[in-house]
Amino acid sequence: MGLGDEVKDQLSFLGGFKLTFQHLTRPRVTTSYPDEKRAKQPRQHGRHVLNRYEDGMEKCIGCELCAGVCPADCIYVRGLDNPPDHPVSPGERYGYVYEINYLRCIHCDMCVEACPTEAITESKLFEFSFTNRSDAIYTKKELLVDDHGMPQKLPWEDWREGDDMMTSGWMRATAPSGNAAYEGEVQWSGELGYGVRAPEGGQSGHRDDELTGSKPLREILEPHLLAEDIPLAHRGMQGRVWRAKIGAEKNKKKMEAMRVRMNDLRAARKAAKSKAKGKA
Repeated sequence: MGLGDEVKDQLSFLGGFKLTFQHLTRPRVTTSYPDEKRAKQPRQHGRHVLNRYEDGMEKCIGCELCAGVCPADCIYVRGLDNPPDHPVSPGERYGYVYEINYLRCIHCDMCVEACPTEAITESKLFEFSFTNRSDAIYTKKELLVDDHGMPQKLPWEDWREGDDMMTSGWMRATAPSGNAAYEGEVQWSGELGYGVRAPEGGQSGHRDDELTGSKPLREILEPHLLAEDIPLAHRGMQGRVWRAKIGAEKNKKKMEAMRVRMNDLRAARKAAKSKAKGKA
């Protein structure tokens, strides 16, 4: 063993710092939840909604297929004949009673797949909790979107921007029967308040990251994407510099926010002291 080999062997422990040095130039992944949240997956399975057509009529026809296919037996549906003077849905029947017991629901989305009219879909909302059993059983009044097509927002639900988007996009992305040729093609009808939603693109070249809202998600999940899906500016040394800039910007914003809080605290303390002196 030569002198160079001995020195190399003595300094081999530095190889253990390789991963540490690599992460020094990467932005922190810690987020200040719940004030700050990461982008949600395009196929996020959240709380269900009952949709309407663009003319305001309900999509549910009371066929009970969703209740029949549900493996957790958490859906209860009863249909009723449409009143001839004021029909609720375009079909002969409509969903008169519709209930979902979220104490049993496993969010498998089989009900979404089974629905022939795309009436029931899932939003991206998954942060909701209950203080009693009755709140966990959602009725049609709570599930049905309002007159503007927006989901009902209940007091115990933490709705954020974008949670109501792409509620039906995921389950039609590779339809029918999982054929990838249908990926990127619109496979569902228009919805009140949203019109015809942009198709989810997945891995195909048909995708529109701007319309589907998946652009910020792709930036977060770059390590898990294919090489061709990652911009050249985000690869290699360029990518490290880009990530370092993002991290520096985040740290700068945090320091500025902390500086503002400290100044406010000092001002409050001065005001309290002057007030105490005035009373004395």
